[in-house]
Amino acid sequence: MNTLQHSIVSRLPQGYQWSAGFAGSKVEPIPQNGLAGEDNLVGLKLLSHDGEKAWPVMYKLSQALNDIALECCVVECEGEPCLFVNQQDEFAATCRLKNFGVAIAEPFCELPR
Repeated sequence: MNTLQHSIVSRLPQGYQWSAGFAGSKVEPIPQNGLAGEDNLVGLKLLSHDGEKAWPVMYKLSQALNDIALECCVVECEGEPCLFVNQQDEFAATCRLKNFGVAIAEPFCELPR
């Protein structure tokens, strides 16, 4: 069974950047007043798997992106494995994941009443 076809990811709500001296292994949220830069990262978190079961799935997602030369890293964030891609690669990354059958959860905007 292809575990990617049963995976659901969600974008983390804030932007991230690599922690100083820890590029590729540790991230930190960009402050609210921080400027958007070309090194900003977008994080994707699994909703369909958690705990130890999430790590192998995240590595498979990472491999799917690496296969098309998209740089990404699986890094622990808030106790869970998260997949981080450069902000400018977000749409290519989510398109690639959708092609593998991964569902991308989108936030709902409440309509005015």
